[in-house]
Amino acid sequence: MLHSIQQRYGEKLRATDGEIGHVRDFYFDDKTWTIRYLVADTGGWLTDRQVLISPHALGHLYPQGKVFLVNLTREQIEKSPSIDEHKPVSRQHEEEYHRYYGYPYYAETWPLGGLAEYPVVAPPPPPTAAKTHGVDSHLRSTRVVKGYKVEATDGAIGQVTDFLVSGRNWVIRKIVVESGYWYSAKEIHIPSENISRISYNQSTVYVDLTKAAIMGAAQVAA
Repeated sequence: MLHSIQQRYGEKLRATDGEIGHVRDFYFDDKTWTIRYLVADTGGWLTDRQVLISPHALGHLYPQGKVFLVNLTREQIEKSPSIDEHKPVSRQHEEEYHRYYGYPYYAETWPLGGLAEYPVVAPPPPPTAAKTHGVDSHLRSTRVVKGYKVEATDGAIGQVTDFLVSGRNWVIRKIVVESGYWYSAKEIHIPSENISRISYNQSTVYVDLTKAAIMGAAQVAA
C-alpha cells in the first residue's frame, strides 16, 4: 500500500512513555528513494527542537491515524543529536546519530529493498577532518522538493505536489505531479525509477520519459 507523505505532516508522535511532538518533514535519499529519517518537531517539550527519527524506530508505515507510534523513550529522544533545519545534514551528524541509537549504519548504495532487508555496514572509522563535516548531497527534504518543477525529455510537465511511499519498506515509489496546461492540469503519478536526477540549483526534477509516454501511462492507470 502506498501512503501520501503530504498527509502525514502534522501527525502526532508518541514515544513509548508519552507524546513527543509532531511530524515536521521527511528526509530521503534521492539515489535510492528511501526515506532515511522522519523529522520530529518537539514543540515546547524540547524548546522547539527538531530531532531525527529513523524508520528503524517506526517499523512499517500504517494508514494515517491520529498518532504515529515511535519505539523510543522520551529520554532517548531528548538526549539524541539535534539538527538545524536550515542546514544540510552532515555525515558526522549521521554517524553520531547511528552510534547513539546503536542502529546499523546505512550503506550509501541501499537498493530499493524492505526495511528488514536494508543492507548495512558497521559504522566507518573516524573520518579525516576534511570529510568529517561533509554533507550527504543525496539526502533531501520532501518539504523542500515539493513545488519543484518537473521536466520530461521534451519539456515541462508541471510541479511536484506529493510523494507516495510504500508502507512496508519506506521507499518512495512515485512522485505526484500537478500537470500544466498540456494535460488539463490533471494529477499524474510518476514512478521514482523514471526520474533521472534532481537539480537543486534549478529546483527541477528531471524525468527520463517523453510527454507522450507520461500521458500514455497516466491513461492506462486511469
